[in-house]
Amino acid sequence: MDRYCVFGNPIAHSKSPEIHAAYAAQTGQALTYERRLAPVDGFADAVRGFIAEGGKGANVTVPFKLEAVKVAQALTIRARAAGAVNTLVFSEDGIIGDNTDGAGLVADIVNNAGVAIAGKRVLLLGAGGAVRGVVLPILEHRPARLVIANRTVSKAEELVAQFSALGGEGVVSACGFGDIEGEYDIVINGTAASLNAELPPIAPTVFAPGALALDMMYGPSPTVFLQFAGQHGARLRDGLGMLVEQAAEAFKLWRGVQPATAEVLQSLRAKL
Repeated sequence: MDRYCVFGNPIAHSKSPEIHAAYAAQTGQALTYERRLAPVDGFADAVRGFIAEGGKGANVTVPFKLEAVKVAQALTIRARAAGAVNTLVFSEDGIIGDNTDGAGLVADIVNNAGVAIAGKRVLLLGAGGAVRGVVLPILEHRPARLVIANRTVSKAEELVAQFSALGGEGVVSACGFGDIEGEYDIVINGTAASLNAELPPIAPTVFAPGALALDMMYGPSPTVFLQFAGQHGARLRDGLGMLVEQAAEAFKLWRGVQPATAEVLQSLRAKL
């Protein structure tokens, strides 16, 4: 039976084994998927050890997504653009690093929320690793504009410079939180503010009528950002759909089969 895992530290909270077990049952794939706690200073050895045990692939979560870039012997375009790897494929050609986070976010917006990105005004809050991974997949859906707002403007400007060369010229721009102009159809919180129950310092005017507000974090109740967005008329989505969809993308990479996500998402939501 083929073996897969997710590496992280901490890792006990990961819902990935439950998600992949559901996908395997649904698609008739014979595989096992486990959590693996890797030492903070021993990620590469942990990966090599898993390959030696017959592992076929792995997901990578905090704090190893940057280190996984170095472990990979080849990177996909989206992993290179993200500068981070969350999925490893162990092939005859070596270790291939991919990033399915952005594809997961886009699938959740377009398929699950039923909101097209094409022609829309999109606001991304934050400029860290979480945001970096979603810029290219969003651009591939041809938004009218994509604004990256961040506390440190220079970090957002670095992303704009990078992604202008990848089809974002004239579409992507950067600003500080206090300098956001106009209103947006899709507002995505990729900052860590929700971890501390804080709100990114944005004005309520950023939400266009009927806007979709999405927080990459999730929990049993809406984050402070989603509560704020809801008070100003936005439709709300948390990051659980993104989690389920990025896992489906990884599953497809490993097994060549696209699993259905709706029931898995519904089941996880009921357990929050």
